[in-house]
Order: sequence, then C-alpha cells, then structure tokens
Amino acid sequence: MTFRILVCPAGRLKASLVVVFMQLMYRNDLYCRNILYLYSELYGSSQFQSFYNRPLKINLEEVVHLKNKRIAMSYPYQITSLDQYHKDYKQSVDNPDAFWSSVAENFVWRKKWDQVLSWNFKEPKIEWFAGAKLNITENCIDRHLQMMGEKPAIIWEPNNPEERTRVVTYNRLHKRLCQFAQVLINNGVKKGDRVCIYMGMVPELAYAILGCARIGAIHSVIFGGFSAQSIADRIYDAQAEFIVTCDGAYRGGKDIPLKNVIDDALIGNRTVKKVIVYTRTRTPVSMIKGRDVWWEDEMEHAESQIEKDGVVKFQAEEMDAEDPLFILYTSGSTGKPKGVVHTCAGYMVWATYTFVNVFQYQPGQVFFCTADIGWITGHSYILYGPLSAGATSVMFEGIPTWPDAGRFWDIVDKYKVNTIYTAPTAIRSLMSFGVDPIQDKDLSSLKILGTVGEPINQEAWHWYDENIGKKKCPIVDTWWQTETGGCLISNLAGVTPAKPSWATLPMPGVQPVIVDENGKEVTEKDENGLIKGNLCIKAPWPGILRTTYGDHERCRLNYFSAYENLYFTGDGAMKDENGNYRITGRVDDVLNVSGHRIGTAEVENAINMHAGVIESAVVGYSHDIKGQGIYAFVIDNKTHGDEELTRNDILQTVTRIIGPIAKPDKIQFVKGLPKTRSGKIMRRILRKIAEGETENLGDITTLLDPGVVEEIKNGRI
Repeated sequence: MTFRILVCPAGRLKASLVVVFMQLMYRNDLYCRNILYLYSELYGSSQFQSFYNRPLKINLEEVVHLKNKRIAMSYPYQITSLDQYHKDYKQSVDNPDAFWSSVAENFVWRKKWDQVLSWNFKEPKIEWFAGAKLNITENCIDRHLQMMGEKPAIIWEPNNPEERTRVVTYNRLHKRLCQFAQVLINNGVKKGDRVCIYMGMVPELAYAILGCARIGAIHSVIFGGFSAQSIADRIYDAQAEFIVTCDGAYRGGKDIPLKNVIDDALIGNRTVKKVIVYTRTRTPVSMIKGRDVWWEDEMEHAESQIEKDGVVKFQAEEMDAEDPLFILYTSGSTGKPKGVVHTCAGYMVWATYTFVNVFQYQPGQVFFCTADIGWITGHSYILYGPLSAGATSVMFEGIPTWPDAGRFWDIVDKYKVNTIYTAPTAIRSLMSFGVDPIQDKDLSSLKILGTVGEPINQEAWHWYDENIGKKKCPIVDTWWQTETGGCLISNLAGVTPAKPSWATLPMPGVQPVIVDENGKEVTEKDENGLIKGNLCIKAPWPGILRTTYGDHERCRLNYFSAYENLYFTGDGAMKDENGNYRITGRVDDVLNVSGHRIGTAEVENAINMHAGVIESAVVGYSHDIKGQGIYAFVIDNKTHGDEELTRNDILQTVTRIIGPIAKPDKIQFVKGLPKTRSGKIMRRILRKIAEGETENLGDITTLLDPGVVEEIKNGRI
C-alpha cells in the first residue's frame, strides 16, 4: 500500500496526516478497513461516509507511534442480534459464495480465491477458497503486530501455582515462532513434511505448532498422556520424520516422562530423523547423538539467524488454500488411528468466525479454554481462533482439582477472565466438591460460560449457571467434533436463546437434517412435539475435514457412505418446534429396549438428577427378553452407605423423569469412568465389560486413568 503523507506547516492549530489509498496489495482491502476503523474510532462513525468523497484526515498527534497503540480488531461479521442471526443464516444457505466471500474479506490473503466453494459428498471432494494463497500465521500474528504488538496473546498459568506466570505478547510470540520455524529448517524440515508434537501444555507447544504452520510443515499434535504404542502408531500412519517433545511434563501431582515415552515409541523406528527436546522438568533423559537435539541450543542459534538489529524477519511460506495445515488423530472403532486432515484457509475462517460469534468476543477480553491443545478444542479455541481474532488466550498446564478444587476459579480471579470454556465432565467433578472452593474467589469478571465435549446434563448446567455465572452469564452449550474444525450447533452468547442441555441453533453455513435409518428426512413429531433421528449435515461448511490422512476411502466410509449426499455425524438428535437441536448421544450408544429407542444421554441425565449421583455412563448389553438391556456405571457420593437402597432410589428417579422403560437393568457403582483427557467417556470399553468381553478391551493406555478399567472389570455385575 502506498501512502502520501502531508504535514501541515508550523502555526497550524493541529498537524494533519493525509492518507491517500493508491493501491491495495494482493487485491486485499484489510488495511483499508483498519484505517477506516481507526478513523471511525477517532472521529466517529458519522464521518465514515465522507471517506469516499474526500481525502482522509487524521490528527497527527493521535496517530503518531501507531505501532505502539493498541487499536482493537473489528469483527464486521459478528452477529449482534437474533434478527441478524436469522438474516445471516438465510444468506449462508441461499448464497454461500457471497456470504463466505464477505467473511473472508476480513483476513490477509496473498492472493484472493478463484472460487469460494466447490464440493461433492460422493467422493468426497470439498474445496473452499480454491486458488487463494495465504499463510495462517500472518493472520494469527503478523497482522496484529503494528497495532497490538505489546498486547498479551497467551497468558500461561503453570501447573504449580507458586511458579512464575508467563505472559507472551504478540511481538514475543512472533519472534519465538519465527525462531522455531528457523530451527525446523535448520534440522531439515520442509513444506509438506509431517512433524509430530508430543509436549505438555507449555508456551513452547504453541511456538512449535505455529512454527510448523509458518514453513508449511504439517503438524500432528499428540496428547501428552498417550502411550508409546499409540505414539508409534501415529508416527507410522503420518510417516513423520520429525518429533518435538519435552523431557517431561507436569500434570497435577504427577511428573510425566515424555522423552522416555518417545524413546520407547521409536524402538525399531528407522524413519524419524530428528527429535527436538525442550527442557521442562529437568528429568534425566537419553539423548541419541545425531538424532536428538536440545530445544534451547537450537533456539539460541536460530535467534541470530532471524533477528538483526532488533528486527525479526522470517518470511512465511506461501500456502495454497487447500494445503493441509494439520493432522489430528481420533480414536476409531477398529483400533487403527484415524488422522483427520484440516486445511489452511477454510479451517482458519471457520475457527475465527465461530470464536468471535459463539463467544461474542470483544477486543480486550480474556478467554480461558481449559482444554488440552492435544485435542481439537485446544487447536481451535486456545490457538488458531483466538489468535486470528487478536484475542488474549489463557493456557493452563494443570488440572482443575490440583492443588485443590478451586484452581479454575483461582485462574479466573487472577487474570480477570471474561469467558471460560470447559467440559461438562469437569463441571460435574467440581460439583462433587461443593461450593466451598468457590466461596473466596472473585468471579465477577466472568461474562460468558461455555461447555464442550459432550451434552451437558441439566443439573450440571444449573450448577454452572448459579454458582459460577451467578445467573448473570449466558451459557453456550457447543456441539461439534474433531472432524468439524469448530462449533456447528450452539447458541450465541446473549444473542440467540439458550436452553438447558440443548445445543440450540446451527451456525450460519451449517444445514442440519434429522434422518431415519434409511436416510429419509424425519418430518413427523413424536407425542412431545419433537423430531428424533440421526443427525446429518446437508452441505459443507469451511471447517469440514477434507480426508483422513493416507486413506481417503476411510474418510468416505466413515462420514459420507451411510446416507447419500450427507455428512453423517454419528450422533442422534432431536429438534423442537423452534428449530433447537439437542444431541442425544452417539447413534451406536442409542439403545433399542423392547422396540423403544432410548438415548444413553437421556438416561444418564435422569440418573444424574439423583441427589447422590456425581456422574454416570450408560451402555447397552444383550438381553434375552428385551433385546437390549440398560447397564449403568455410576459414581455416587456414598452419602447413605447402602448401595441397594441407592440403586432403588436411582431406579425411581429414572422412572419419574423418563418412564419405567428407561430403568437400568444393572447399576454398578464405580469410583471412576474410563475417559480421554478431553473428557470423552470411552463407552466401547464399558460396552465390552457389560457384555462380559473383558479379555479384549483394546488399547486402554490412551485413557486419562487406565487403572479404573481393572476396577470396573472386577466389579462387573
């Protein structure tokens, strides 16, 4: 962009700066928008229209040293009313090209797209913003540097509350990711290479991820709790030649020896060329000459390469819109890892758009997503979404109950968090400690609460609302998947209505449909006025997965083959008269009891309404008379100490809430449930235990606490 700067002669009351727009680089008017935004902030929106009729005049005293002023991002695509939601949703369905083109104008492109969208669900083949060129890190960091360079991008809260907090500004983040990008190049990484990242929740994890994106390497983050075998499987599937890890990680009261696990995973491996090791716990580790290098040594050398006279320079790799950005592995029923692939442009637009709208983010707010970056929630709502929006994101190394059950609320109080986004599992866990851990915490900064990972039961929803939000904070109950890249169905905080335990309305661009077993749209309502069936999506949104890495046929079979020309979510749902959706659980978790279809989430919600129940998980098992019986695994507070009495109380509660048909046939009291770090209950394990197939449970090392499985097996009824 070319500027003509005219400084008025001395003697004038106020000097002025005349900015004339001569050309727009890459046909991109983002910089134009930023200046218009600055102009409106300084002189009022009433002056906006005059821009096109005369030169733009800005007081020089107010814009000198612009690079140090924290001029906030603006979000022209943010929905601010229910009427606007309906209008935007309609346009996104009727004319998706125009709608998403308008949204995409708010990002930095080196070259604009030739076509907004082309797709078919048969192959499947989906392309968003085809022909466009960009680098996602320029949108997440570079474009913020001039106006917001000293604004905190990431606030890191360590596992130990006595340890020093680290505040990473956008300037610092830019330097560190450029350093690490240079480290990758120095170690032979190039565009398209796969880099597996196995680290704890430290800022260096963000540097590693963004450094990969900077040079076009495909990152595959593996959650720090996975076993050596799980890591080996993922390295093999991705054909990764490079690994980034830590000597160890802290998690609650545990030290996790990450490097040792990596060493075990690489036994017999002949493809991995380099392992870069960051020092976190100072755990003694084995360093193999020629393969293993220290993060600190590599970063020191790279610093001298990318910084001259205090200026950091590292050219970002130009990426095609459909180039892969990352692979993220999800558990599959076959046991073979399933690598979901997300691409650069569509994922960037979707993660940012949903972040800004679902959470109604406002410039200057502090956003706290409690997830681990090893899962999609952390990718989209700790890093890419918030950073692209110029937000401040809290990154937490520890767990909610260490050193005590008030840790989340300490963080909210300490950093004056405005939005907290966590899992119903965490909420239910914290509920079991009562309200004492909350009593001395100042939660007045909170404006919005969010839940993710599973449907939230009504009891947990109301506890969250009353005790954390003080009935003043909208709760967004978000439904989405690793495969979707970001939220698909959710209320927009304070804009669209909330409904306890309902995800409510679809995001613009998302076209849900409820179908029966044969793929026919369900139109008949049940006796309660609800439409029930299998949840599918009729058309692509920008964040949809493109393939499963190295096995496109698996992608087709898993998501696009069940019903013709539909993306099958694998979830059941119901829809009310107002168009709100409620997720009833995985379709394979839907029970057929005496010919009646019963969602496990519905039964669990009823069980959890019992005063003595902390959490439950329900599965089906073979029943000689009913076809399927209901087996419930229940964590209770043992208030009365009489298990049989508690069982009968729970049965009465379920009968009262749903009906006698939904009463569990077996109730086993347990101390814990088999869960992933993201809070997902591994029901396939519980189903096998319920069926008595205890000798073939598959890989359980990926669980948060594998030890609970043995206990559940031994207590099987």
